[in-house]
Amino acid sequence: VIGDNSIIRANTIIYLGSIIGKNFETGHNVVVREENKIGNNVKVWSNSIIDYKCSIGDNVKIHSNCYIAQYTVIEGNVFIAPCVAIANEKYPTGVFDLERIKGAIIKKNAKLGINSTILPGVVVGENSIIGAGSVVTKNVPANCVAYGTPAKVYKSVYDLPL
Repeated sequence: VIGDNSIIRANTIIYLGSIIGKNFETGHNVVVREENKIGNNVKVWSNSIIDYKCSIGDNVKIHSNCYIAQYTVIEGNVFIAPCVAIANEKYPTGVFDLERIKGAIIKKNAKLGINSTILPGVVVGENSIIGAGSVVTKNVPANCVAYGTPAKVYKSVYDLPL
């Protein structure tokens, strides 16, 4: 199901079984796998993949060349910069095992910087910012700025200059 006023650009593939809200927009070559729940006003730009059984809230922007792994939860008003990868399996073995697969949770209003990687089961807190190129291996509390490899919390978002 795809909501009203959606724009699906060339070479986008949407598998059967997803429910997508109104004003959905894709760039070129987007893949949306089966059993996803995607809210209203979601933008997914070129060459990005949303694997199956993800939940994406309203007003989310997923930029180009992103990979959103199975079982990821992205709450509302999240911004995901280009080339972000969200993983769901800490030790890939090539054997599909639901016991080991855990999606990340990206809380509302979070921002993930370009080329950052979010590991399985990690929670990125509400209003938090993840710096460019970071590898997030542990939960990030709400309202924090975290960056590095592995990412560490350095300050509050309220300490950032306007």
